[in-house]
Amino acid sequence: QVQLVESGGGLVQAGGSLRLSCAASGSIFSIDSMGWYRQDRQAPGKQRELVATVTSGGTTNYADSAKGRFTISRDNAKNTVYLQMNSLKPEDTAVYYCSVRVTIVPGLRNNYWGQGTQVTVSS
Repeated sequence: QVQLVESGGGLVQAGGSLRLSCAASGSIFSIDSMGWYRQDRQAPGKQRELVATVTSGGTTNYADSAKGRFTISRDNAKNTVYLQMNSLKPEDTAVYYCSVRVTIVPGLRNNYWGQGTQVTVSS
């Protein structure tokens, strides 16, 4: 079993910054990709969308809406992924979820999701 604990969400004014963290623990042989997704609970029918991902080798991928404002990083020693969010906009308001792809034992991989952390950006 793998647990993900997220932290760092909150209320911030437009133009402000927040840093999200997600720490993985449990039955982990290795961690492959780590990422952040978000879902606007106020928009019915809107799907959870990619924000950013980072591979075990450090290759990053960003949604167009995140490029230039958000930075994803990971600390492999701590099994933790971070999302530094700058120049926040009201449209960034959403529940942010971390997602981690874990190798439990060689040949067995699973995806896990965090519980979500609310980010609210006021105008």
